[in-house]
Parts: sequence; structure tokens; C-alpha cells
Amino acid sequence: MSRQSLITASEKLAETALKIGAIRINTDNPFTWASGYRMPVYNDNRLLLGNADHRLLIAKTFQSLLKNKKIEADVVAGTATAGIPAATTLADLIKTPLIYVRNSPKKHGLQNQIEGVLHKGQHVIVIEDLVSTGGSVLKAVETIRLKGGTVQHCLCVFTYGFREAEDQFARTDCQLHALLTFEQLIDFGAKSGALTESQTSLLRPWFKDPFKWGERHGFPRKK
Repeated sequence: MSRQSLITASEKLAETALKIGAIRINTDNPFTWASGYRMPVYNDNRLLLGNADHRLLIAKTFQSLLKNKKIEADVVAGTATAGIPAATTLADLIKTPLIYVRNSPKKHGLQNQIEGVLHKGQHVIVIEDLVSTGGSVLKAVETIRLKGGTVQHCLCVFTYGFREAEDQFARTDCQLHALLTFEQLIDFGAKSGALTESQTSLLRPWFKDPFKWGERHGFPRKK
């Protein structure tokens, strides 16, 4: 698949996500993120699980990305729980073992944090559905490395592209590859008419300083 095809796939993903509500925009009554910040955009990639074509679009675009960037993968790892479905479909496509990484070890049984078979020295790609600040997926990366896996690449369905995430990935020496970025989403929304001019004119400044946006617009952080 060519670079142009990858761009087209990103636009198709943007179109689909906006259509089914996997990405929602509300500037009048912003969403409350887990961090307590009030934000005008919310991502719920789990809605993409409801259609086989949507799942296959994600997996095939991941597969093309791996091929184009010549990324080797002995094992595909999904983050629990949101990264597991996309990791599973991708692992099936490229015929590799699959593992998944819990946020913390189980409290019973074998007390595993990594489920599945991982051997020392294997090249592992980590799959996440959404990257905002990057903290949670990079914990999974470190967990795999502690068990002897080699992780240099993380793939995600959507990223906001915040500077904090870029800095964290750089410090961790791991490259992030996204199928759809927030800037691509806004560009597609403006071009296609999926987003109104007033929405895009508000969302572009939000992206430049997202964590202070709520306070400036009368939506203080919830604690």
C-alpha cells in the first residue's frame, strides 16, 4: 500500500469515527476526561469494534504501516483492555503470537502482568487504541522490556499529538505511529464538511494549549 493509500485510509478512519460517534465534538458542553479536565473532544474507539469492516480497516492499515516502515514484529502486544481487539486482528493478519499487558499483575494464580508467551529478545510491537499523554501505554512498553522483550515501536489508532506524549516517547526511546492524528482529523473535517467552521476555529486553538482551554472558557477542571 502506497503512502497515498495510507493517507486515504486515515481519511476513511476519520470519516468513520465521526460518523459513528467514536470521535465526538462538543464545544458547548465539553466532556470530562479521566484527568478531570474539560475538553471539547472525546474519543471512544471501542465503538469501532461493532463492525467487522471497521476492525479490518484498522488492522490492514496497521499491517501496511509495518510494511512501509520495515518494522519487524515477532510478537504483537495489546494493552489491556482497549488495545487487545486491534492487536488480535493484526496478529491474525501477520501470523504472529499475541500477548497482552495488564495495568498491574493479577492478585491470584500465577500473578501474571503479561498474558501469553514472550521469549527474551523477541521484537514486540505494542498496540494501543488511544494515546493522549502516553503514560499508560509506555508502562506496558516498560513491562515488556523488563521481561526481556525488545520494544521500539508502538502503534495506535488515534493520537491527539500532545507535546507531553511526544516527549515521553522520546525519553523512553520508543517510536509512536498513529493511524489518525488530531490534526488529520481536523483537516479532514474541515475539507469534508463533517465539522463546521466554528468547530474547527475553536478546536485548532484548543490543540495548542488543551489543558488550559477549559479554564479560559469557563469549564474548570473537576477534581
